[in-house]
Formats: sequence, C-alpha cells, structure tokens
Amino acid sequence: MPILLLLMGTDVACRSAGPDDGADPAIGISDRLAVERARAIGNVRYNLSFSLPASVSDPIEGRVTIRLTARAGRQPLVLDFAPGAENLTFLAVGGKPSKFRTVNGHIVIPGEEIVAGENIIDVAFRAGDAALNRNPEFLYTLFVPARAHLTFPCFDQPDLKGRFTLELTGPADWQAVANGAEGLRDLSGGRFRVQYAETEPIPTYLFAFAAGKFQVETATRNERTYRMFHRETDAAKVARNRDTLFELHAQALDWLERYTALPYRFGKFDFVLVPSFQFTGMEHPGAIFYNSSSLLLEESATENQMLARASVIAHETSHMWFGDLVTMRWFDDVWTKEVFANFMAAKIVNPAFPSVNHELRFLVAHYPAAYSVDRTEGTHPIRQPLANLNEAGALYGPIIYQKAPIVMRQLERLMGADRLQSGLRAYLKRFQFANATWPDLVAILDELTALDVAAWSRTWVDEAGRPAIATELEVDSERRIQRLAFVQRDQQQGRSLTWTEQMDVLMGTAADARAIPVELRNTRAEVPAAISLPRVEFVLPTGGGLAYGAFALDEASRTYLLRHVADLTDPTARGAAWITLWDEMLDRRVRPATFVDAALRALPRERVEQNVQLLTGYLAEAFWTFLSDTERAGRAPALEAALQAGIARSPSASMKSTFFSAFYAVVTTPEGIAFLERVWRRQEKIPGLRLAEPDEATMALELAIRDVAGSSAILEEQLARFENPDRKARFAFVMPAVSDSPAVRDTFFASLSDAANRRREPWVVEGVRYMNHPLRAAGSLKHLRPALELLRDIQRTGDIFFPKNWMDATLSGHRTRAAADLVRTFLAEQKEYPVRLRRIILQAADDLFRAADIVRTT
Repeated sequence: MPILLLLMGTDVACRSAGPDDGADPAIGISDRLAVERARAIGNVRYNLSFSLPASVSDPIEGRVTIRLTARAGRQPLVLDFAPGAENLTFLAVGGKPSKFRTVNGHIVIPGEEIVAGENIIDVAFRAGDAALNRNPEFLYTLFVPARAHLTFPCFDQPDLKGRFTLELTGPADWQAVANGAEGLRDLSGGRFRVQYAETEPIPTYLFAFAAGKFQVETATRNERTYRMFHRETDAAKVARNRDTLFELHAQALDWLERYTALPYRFGKFDFVLVPSFQFTGMEHPGAIFYNSSSLLLEESATENQMLARASVIAHETSHMWFGDLVTMRWFDDVWTKEVFANFMAAKIVNPAFPSVNHELRFLVAHYPAAYSVDRTEGTHPIRQPLANLNEAGALYGPIIYQKAPIVMRQLERLMGADRLQSGLRAYLKRFQFANATWPDLVAILDELTALDVAAWSRTWVDEAGRPAIATELEVDSERRIQRLAFVQRDQQQGRSLTWTEQMDVLMGTAADARAIPVELRNTRAEVPAAISLPRVEFVLPTGGGLAYGAFALDEASRTYLLRHVADLTDPTARGAAWITLWDEMLDRRVRPATFVDAALRALPRERVEQNVQLLTGYLAEAFWTFLSDTERAGRAPALEAALQAGIARSPSASMKSTFFSAFYAVVTTPEGIAFLERVWRRQEKIPGLRLAEPDEATMALELAIRDVAGSSAILEEQLARFENPDRKARFAFVMPAVSDSPAVRDTFFASLSDAANRRREPWVVEGVRYMNHPLRAAGSLKHLRPALELLRDIQRTGDIFFPKNWMDATLSGHRTRAAADLVRTFLAEQKEYPVRLRRIILQAADDLFRAADIVRTT
C-alpha cells in the first residue's frame, strides 16, 4: 500500500504514531522519513540556478526545478529546506502555485497536488548561507552529511540520488567549478553565466560548486584532462607542486580502475584547493575539494606530509567508487565508504613511494589515532545506529578513519586478498549508481570464504572497544621459553567478546629477533613454536605492526624494551614498541619520566622519519601533559638539546623540518626561546632548511604564547609580512587568542558564542587550542564550562569534524584535577545529554583524566 510522505520525528511518541496521524516531520531528516520517501518517490532530477553576488553580505538568489516520479499519487510530499518560509519566494507544483506549509525545516506539499507518475516542482528561494562558506573573494559549498537543505530545497538523504543540472552567474572576474562538465562561459554586463551538464545520479551531500577569484591550472595525463583551481599567490610554490598533484591523481585513478575492473564513471576530473578548508578533502565527483595547505607543500615539507598528501589524494579518488558510485543507504554505514577509501589509499601510495616502509607507515598513521579513542570511555562501535541525520556528523572520527582500515586489513588477511578483491568487484558492479549496506557486502564476502564474516563483523564492527591481551611467559635460567601464551579478555563489564585476529609476535634479543605468526581466536592462544628458542629477552606481540588491542607486556620485556628499543633493527618493530610502551605508560605500568628518558636516549639513533615524528609527538605530549612541573623543568634542556642536535645532523630538509617543528612545540628555556626568536627575526638561519610564510606565522604565535618581550609587536610585524591574503586573514583572526592581555583573550572566546564568528572552523580551532595551551591553561580554566555548554550549538551549526576538534582544542592543554573534576561534573549534571556528544567529551578528556591522576601521584 502507498506510504505517506508526511512523517514522524525521532522521539518515541512520534515514532509510534501511525502514518495517517498527520504528525509534522521533526527537525533534521529522521530515518523513518528517509525510508518512506525512498519507497514512495524516485527518478529525482534537480535543475538548479544560483546568482552569486560579489559582496558576501548580499543574498544569493536561487531557483530549482525538481522532477520526480511518485509511485502513488495524492500523498503529502516533504521537501527539506532549513531557511524556512521567509526565504521562499515562489513554489509551484505542476505549474500551479502550491498551498504548501513549512515546519521544522521542511516544506510540506499537500497530497492533492501530487500525482502518480511524474511531478514537477518549481521553487524560487534565497539560499541559506550556513553551508555556503562565503568569503570576500570566493565561496564553496559543503553539504556532507545532510546540509544541502541548509541552502536549497531538496530530499537531503543519501538513498534518494538525483541527477543535477546547474547554472551559475556571478562576477565576471570569478572562476567557477561544479560536478558536471562546464558549458560555454558567457560574459555580459560584468557577470559570467555558465551551464553545467547533468550529472550521473549522486546524493545531495555530493553535489557541490565553488566560485570566486581562483586561478586554474590544466594538465593531461593518460588522455584525461585535469584542472586544478587554487588561490595561492606564491607562484614558485604552485610550480613546485603542480605536476606532482596531477600525477598523484592520475596514478590513483589508473590504479583504482585496474583494481575494481570498473572505469571512472563521472566524466571530467577537477579539484579545488580551498584555503582553510574544514576537512583535508571532500570527494565530490568531478570536483574534489581539498585543504590547500595539505596539497601545496612548502620546501621544508616532511616525508610524513608528502605521504599524507599522496594518501589524501588516493583517499578522495577512491571515493569515486566507494561512496560516490556505490553509496551507503543511510549514514550508519558511512564508515564503509571511509574504510575502503583509507584501505585503498594505503595500497595506492605504495608504488608512488618505493623507498618508504609502508608497513611502518600504516602502523603510525592508524594505530595511535585509533587507540586514542578506543582506549577511552567514549569509544563506540565502527557501525552505529542513527535515528536522524542531524546527528550524523558525530559518527566521524578515528574509529571510522583509523580503526576501520586496521580491521579491514585483518579481514583481508583472514580471507585472502584475492577473495576480498573479487567480493569488492562484485559489490561495486551490482550496486553501481545505487545504494548498499554493510550487510549487503558481508553477504557477498560470505560466499567467497570459509570464514564466518558475519560473526567476525559482529565483534569487530558492531561492538565497541578492543581486546585486552596479556602475555604469559615462562623462561628458564638461560631465558629460553618454556611456555608462551596470549590471553585476551573483554574490558567492558557485562560482555564477554572474543576477537579473531592475526598477530606477528616478535621475540628474542634486539640483535637477533624473530617473528612468529599467531592467530588469536579464543580467550587463549598457546605458541608452541616459541618453545626452546635461543635466548629471549623480550616478547612484543605487536612487533610485526599487525596486532590490535590493549597489550600488557610481561615485566622483563617491558624493562628490556625501555632500554633497547633503539637497538631493534626493524623500523616497524621500533614503531610498534613505542606505541605499545605509550599505552603501558597511560595504564601506569611505566612512569612518564621513565618513558621520556627512554625516548631521549633513543632519539639520536633513530634515522627513519616516520619514527622520528612518532617519537617526537609522544615526547611533546608526555612533556606537556604527563610530567610534573619539576620533571618538566629538569628535562627541558636535554629535550631541546636533543631536538636541536636532530636539526643539525639531519641530512634532508624534510627531517630537519620534523625536528624543528618538534622544537618550537616544546621550547621553554630562555636559551631555546631566544634561538627561536632569532630564527623568526631572520637573524639566524638553519642550514638546509628554508622556512616559508606559514612557518614564520607559527613561530610568531609560539613566541607570543611564551610571553617574550614585545610579543604584541612580533604579532603585528608578522601580520605585515604576509603576502597571501587568505593566510593573513587567518593570522589576524587567531592573534587575539595569543594576546598577552587576558581581557583580549576573554573577548575572543566570548565572540565564539555567536555561530557567525565560528564559520571558519579551522581558524577557530587554532585559536581555541592556543587559548588552552599548557602555558595558558590556568587562565583558561574559567572557559572550560562555557566551552562545554557550547558543544550542542557547535554540533547544530558546524561541520562534521568541528565538535570533536572543538573539544580536543579546548581540553588539550589541561591536566589538573580541577579541570578533570569540572568535566566530570558537567557530564554528571547533563542527565539527557546526547550520547554522541557525551562520547566526544569523554574522548577529548581521556588524557586529562589520566594526567590528573598520574601527575598528582608522581
């Protein structure tokens, strides 16, 4: 029977109501609204036009013609349009004015105006600005996960894919780009007009356009034309990066066509480099958007930055298949598109960087970030239920982006790479230009392997947390193993999960270590292959860079590794050892000072940049968060000396940059600060390292945080140095956050209560992080409660990563019992607080909670 399109909200009373009770749709897009709309309509087409003014204060006028097929007539139709009735100037159905009404961000069209078969809806409107990201000289859309309806009327759900046709008009000196192929550009009356060809079927969150004062670079690779839109004023920087960017995209595209056995299906291929873009990248088909600074690298770029650039390009290009060609039905499966984009990216970048240890690269790129959430009280499953798309942004984070690829690598090893590839090819072919769920893919994979993929998925994908894995080791007087076993347990009370995973366990001595494969299926895994091996000084379950969990080393192994990590010959084993020892420190089996001392002994001997960056990151976090004030002061000279020595001895600009970035992040001694100031003033140069405008800007901010004499003058001089207007505007925004005046900082924070002042989210996060820097944390304690209270509004008005980034920036510099108690008290008082926001707070506060206990007992 036909399903009504006027649907219920997400609360219990509304959801229990019947389809004929006339209840209004709730704010956002509920799962029930989405399900019933997807059943009732199809063949959606949008013909959109926007008139873009030169001034950001002038409204953007728009029109849309929506064509759709209703499978049954005379049922109310719900469109999504958050700006409301005051922004609608005309609405007609079938050429006749509609008697629509608006409610809770929706347009309800009466059932008698809808007919079975084709319907045509014409709407004239003023576009909402919330998702248009308007700047003085450019704008760009960002509609993920369900923000298109903040700008124009639409069906803002992923499983109502539509074909989009777009016309843009704007100032004659602007360039524009959108998903579809660009038609002829008409210039008349000081304005441009351009029509974009109809797209393939895509969901609203992938529809996109950008316009403004962009420069356009063009290149051809393998008979395909690529265009790059950017606003960079440094021509040398563009020239230095340009060919690499085109080449990385072409390589990723070619690899994916081979792997999937399906050609790229979205026609042209453009990408836009956006200053201070909220994300690293966003995968709009035909018009990928990137954060400009992530792709246009400085001469001093580190190896990790170059790898990260290649990875984000491969990630976004992978989305052309995983997410764009086949789209999740609902955002509870958003992780599927992200995991395969990350999983494919890890495979794609290998050929582009033949000299890089890719096992180590995967380890350091995924495990620390995944653990940073999975060890906390705020952890959550990879796949989460979702009642309303207005909560979809809170699904994103390291569990999706870092843990899920680790899990997928385990699945590939368990079932075999060829079988997984065959399953993915079948999945993409079956569901191309349509929608699918994770269970759809599991069903395909289950047909290809003896592994019970569904059962495996229930533990790894549908449940939260990680196994706690302890080593049971018995040795004789010559340190020959008499018995070795690994025992896993579920850390969550009231649950008794067992995880199936493979481990490459490293054991022996630093000079003579060997890896033994172990498959953990039950609560205990005995390792008979280890018995009677020659002298074994340590056992490292994570040594092969594969195992995932909370590992407790045996005491002898822990002691040995703290002394001898640098002696391990395999770089991946060294990285895995540091990650494991960091967890041991957080779980209070290693004192922070002991960890720092071990790291300082190892750092001069580490020659692999990925491990240097991992180790210096841990040193900085331990230095600021987990050492007592006395321990910090006592180790500061040695830490700075080690980092300066690293700068001096490093053979490459990349490695020098890694050490220098670590140095200015931790410098506290008068001598070190004076050196940093001389470098900023261009009175002293670092041989072999050329510092650019962003480097100098960061140095100026770091000097101001340290209250050097004349810090205000330093900031003003740095502001005058800028040649790039976008970087200058960002610096001017952040300056008050590092002011030496508490009143100025207070005013800056107070301004953030207005959502309009939070539009440029990366600027806000940078400012808030500086406000809560460890050197300013005592003065910022008073802002913690207001910052927590703003989180709901930030989720409501911001983009997907903003709530977590806001909380991370707010809590990152705090470690006191007073700060920890404040967060705990806030959570205890919020009896009806949204569970996903509670998780975000608990994730961000985990280091604070641990530090409040560790530092107090040091």
